[in-house]
Amino acid sequence: MTAPATHRAIDAVWRIESTRLIAGLTRIVRDVSVAEDLAQDALVAALEQWPESGIPDNPAAWLMATAKRRGIDALRRRVTLERKQELIGRELQILQQLDQPDLAAQVDDVEDDVLRLVFMTCHPVLSREARVALTLRLLGGLSTPEIARAFLVSEGTVAQRIVRAKRTLAEARVPFEVPGRDELADRLSAVLEVIYLVFNEGYAATAGEHWIRPALCEDALRLGRILAALMPREPEVHGLLALMELQASRLRARVGPYGEPVLLADQDRSRWDRLLVQRGLAGLQRAVELSRALGPYSLQAAIAACHARARTFEATDWARIVALYDALTALTGSPVVELNRAVAVAMAFGPDAGLELVDALTTEPALRGYHLLPSVRGDLLVRLGRLGEAREEFVRAADLCDNDPERELLLSRALACRQP
Repeated sequence: MTAPATHRAIDAVWRIESTRLIAGLTRIVRDVSVAEDLAQDALVAALEQWPESGIPDNPAAWLMATAKRRGIDALRRRVTLERKQELIGRELQILQQLDQPDLAAQVDDVEDDVLRLVFMTCHPVLSREARVALTLRLLGGLSTPEIARAFLVSEGTVAQRIVRAKRTLAEARVPFEVPGRDELADRLSAVLEVIYLVFNEGYAATAGEHWIRPALCEDALRLGRILAALMPREPEVHGLLALMELQASRLRARVGPYGEPVLLADQDRSRWDRLLVQRGLAGLQRAVELSRALGPYSLQAAIAACHARARTFEATDWARIVALYDALTALTGSPVVELNRAVAVAMAFGPDAGLELVDALTTEPALRGYHLLPSVRGDLLVRLGRLGEAREEFVRAADLCDNDPERELLLSRALACRQP
């Protein structure tokens, strides 16, 4: 195998195994920063040795064994240099665990380790931005430059967030454990929110040159599938995964040949990924079986399922979607959900009914500066033949929009509203 081919293979192995490697090491050393450093040392060793020696039969075991050897060397040096009795006692305890030969070949309870790592990276002690960055780094296997490109921030900003997140976890002495039943609901909510944020940024990028970022959606899907395998009895885990798979099924149809946005009504549904649709519908059914009282992610998945089941845009069951949005609004109280509900009402009962609801949201503080509010209003005004007003709304939406292709779409819609 050529060196470039070996490096590609190492990259693939790292993407697959890094999460379990870091999780297993964190269980032993009880410090996520140290665990990541050891894992990175093992990766460097692989890049140096595998092009010559070839890829081992069990790459994961090789990486773990190498990381543990590096950890043993580092800890022995520290024990030699440090003379504080309490420090030596703790370091020697870790040394004994690292030096167990049976752990060099495999990681015990690897699923439990990964689950603990998920809850650690999404701990409420961290800010939302820090949770996203650290989760993508440790669980998604993304590099700092990749995370920076995904969220259009500088590499320095991402690096600082990750360093501060690790320091915060260490200073807060966040335990490497799955929270107890009394904490689980709140902590799981934070985990799901992080995965949801990552997917949404890939599905409809907030800024930049691309309307969608499929790679980011793939990372979120992978995290969702890991979580669903680790927590098979949690309905909202399956609900979120179903939602992401149903939404991701449309990605190929969401952009035209030049990357321009293609709205739902204009999409070629033959380009929707039917395998993802089937997986999403099955996941939604699993969520329903686990809990008849659907949570927010399962309700959104049920809405997405209505679109997935419709052979054409006109055949969509908009009345059903309105009912689902009623339930979602009651559950979340979100103005964004209310805006989406207004769109569904307009489709089910006419643009006048939808516009009345949208107009009631124009004074909502949470939607001030939200470009989709004037965009939706413009669309409804077009349907009512009020083209002059619609043009003003599309221009206003374009001014508020930070995504280049979407801004161009809004300006083109404004141009199309010019009256003869």
